[in-house]
Amino acid sequence: MKCVIGVDLGGTNVRAQAIDREGKAVGPRCELPSRAQEGTEVILDALTTVIRQAASGASIEPEAVGLAIPGFVDDAAGMVRWAPNFGHKEGDVFHYWKDVPIGQPLRQRLNLPVHMGNDANLAALGEYMFGSGKGTAKCLVMITIGTGIGGGIVMAPTSLQGDVRGPVVLLGGNLGAAELGHILVNLNGPDCNAGSYGALEAFCQRDAIITRARHKIQRGRPSTIYDLVEGDLTRITPRIIFEACEKGDEVALEVYEEIGTFLGAGLGTCINIFAPDVIAIGGQIAKAGEYILGAARKSARNVAIPALFEFATIGLAEQLDDAGILGAAALAMI
Repeated sequence: MKCVIGVDLGGTNVRAQAIDREGKAVGPRCELPSRAQEGTEVILDALTTVIRQAASGASIEPEAVGLAIPGFVDDAAGMVRWAPNFGHKEGDVFHYWKDVPIGQPLRQRLNLPVHMGNDANLAALGEYMFGSGKGTAKCLVMITIGTGIGGGIVMAPTSLQGDVRGPVVLLGGNLGAAELGHILVNLNGPDCNAGSYGALEAFCQRDAIITRARHKIQRGRPSTIYDLVEGDLTRITPRIIFEACEKGDEVALEVYEEIGTFLGAGLGTCINIFAPDVIAIGGQIAKAGEYILGAARKSARNVAIPALFEFATIGLAEQLDDAGILGAAALAMI
């Protein structure tokens, strides 16, 4: 039996670990700074080093590498078509990755097959194979809540017509799907980094959550949040809001209920389009659990077609911390 090396390339760190075909770790997790803005060669050096470390510590011989990258990834060409967090600086100007070859250089350095994918899509694949999808879900939709809102859709062959083997990750015609964070929930809503107005990301991303809490306190609402940050509202984080929820704070509970309501509107749309049986909510902010998910389910019920809503289970992703590595490994296995 062999294993694969799952790699999660982030803007701050790159993590790698040997994973067997049951989704179990068969070696230590290795981590290094990704040096994301120091140029492609430096980033490739960091990737090569951490992968070799993970491979040398594996108890089973690695047969391939799976790599999760936050961006628009073309695996067949071995190219990163677009990734705004990686590149190099010339003076004060940052030049991000655009049509940068990554697959072939890594293959030459490692002498192993390398498979690449978008990090949110692969997180969904990891959750499908080794988390709440249990490798058997008919259709899994995953939403990740963090600095932005990511998403991915994984389908079993029974969810598709034609000669298909699964599981299948939806990439779309130009391989750029699935940007579920940009589902429109209010045309007149706030803007987001993509330049659109009223998208799910604009309401539910980390900074939007923090701003919502800060505004309520600035309007004179008493809150445990204020005490937890010792009056410094710049120190508010989603974790602080969660801690205040645990203490029964009215403002904190209200913030996450409102966020959950917007999230649920997006989930209801996903249900109407994809008819999933599993919807997994991931990302570190999702650890707030039912404070967000309770409202999300109610809101989704009001948006989704009833017969489709009854078919869908909305819950917390089981692989909150390891989704990137497991998804990358799953890609290398299928």
